[in-house]
Amino acid sequence: MNMMLMAVGVLGAIGASGATILYFIGQKFKVYEDPRIEPVQDALPGVNCGACGFPGCNSFAKACVEADSLEDLNCPVGGADTMASVATILDKAASKVAKKIAVVRCNGTCENRPDKNEYDGAANCAIAAQLYGGSTDCSFGCYGLGDCEAVCPFDAIHVNPVTLIPEVDVEKCTACNKCVVACPKQLIELRKQGPKSRRIFVSCMNQDKGAIARRACQVACIGCGKCVKACPFDAITMENNLAYIDDDKCRLCRKCVPVCPTNSIWELNFPPPRKVETKKETASVDA
Repeated sequence: MNMMLMAVGVLGAIGASGATILYFIGQKFKVYEDPRIEPVQDALPGVNCGACGFPGCNSFAKACVEADSLEDLNCPVGGADTMASVATILDKAASKVAKKIAVVRCNGTCENRPDKNEYDGAANCAIAAQLYGGSTDCSFGCYGLGDCEAVCPFDAIHVNPVTLIPEVDVEKCTACNKCVVACPKQLIELRKQGPKSRRIFVSCMNQDKGAIARRACQVACIGCGKCVKACPFDAITMENNLAYIDDDKCRLCRKCVPVCPTNSIWELNFPPPRKVETKKETASVDA
């Protein structure tokens, strides 16, 4: 009986000693987590899309808690309302970031950019980009195989079956950046949504010289520079035979649009331009 009690006592002592050692080890290597991280994460959409620049919502929540300011932090999916909630939880000023929308910088439809050969490979843009330049004379244009459509978690982009060019649903797009990364031709860009969803951009990525670009696609930018001269805000630059409109500088004046000889500059959601009556037209009406 005494031997049994002694064995129980020894085992109890060993167990107590082990528990004490584990406790002190746990205290020494304990990782502290700010209690504010959880409510911040709960305020986020929980999509884990990476549009914020972090691997997921938990990482973004930690960054918000640890940052001195939210100025450089933004959740594109949640938008201003989500960042306002995060700011309230952390008692910090909310960041003011303009809402962005994905735009497809290619208008090489079947009509504008006719096929010269037929692709009979895997229906995947990334694979096609490794194999050949495309089915048309423009090696910069969209393949229309839908990699962007496949990766969008919000069902916001679809390839038009007639034009074979992706189209973005403004109401669904959250600027998560997944379609931008998925496009092997880098044709998709996140741009400011603009007031009343009005945007102006060059819908072309062809860097060939003018005659070659125009021969490949009727609406290609030919690098003539007329839009650069017409812009009063220095918002348009020319590089590698291709015009680019900086949406931080663009004031949506639309002066660049009518001077483009190939109609490669798109203006979205603007009212039709007003017709200016001349004195001659007015006189004929009065007569």
